[in-house]
Amino acid sequence: MHQVIISLASNRFQKTNLSKARCCLEEILSDLKYTDELWTQPVGNAKRKDAYLNQLVSGTTEMEEEALCQWMKQTELSFGRTQAKRLLGIVPIDIDLMEFDGEKRHQLDWQRPYVKELIDGL
Repeated sequence: MHQVIISLASNRFQKTNLSKARCCLEEILSDLKYTDELWTQPVGNAKRKDAYLNQLVSGTTEMEEEALCQWMKQTELSFGRTQAKRLLGIVPIDIDLMEFDGEKRHQLDWQRPYVKELIDGL
């Protein structure tokens, strides 16, 4: 079994999409723990100013890292995440692998204030 931390974020139908994403994660993860949800403003030169709803999830999975990342991308596509929407700043769901078996990914994201705040909730 592999220990993982995954981040969820959405700036479109935020509450609904995070809820649906958690349901999807329950199909592939066990021993799930969720942080509280946290609203944040877009970072950088965002095209849209819609607030993001963010959450971290920890759990265990039998999936290897590559398969897990492929699953996350497929799930994002199933939520309607496309390059065209990305260019418009619309993010139905963003699912990122933050940590796999104790090894951190997305190093810059770990420095974001909301991640630092949420990680204490796991």
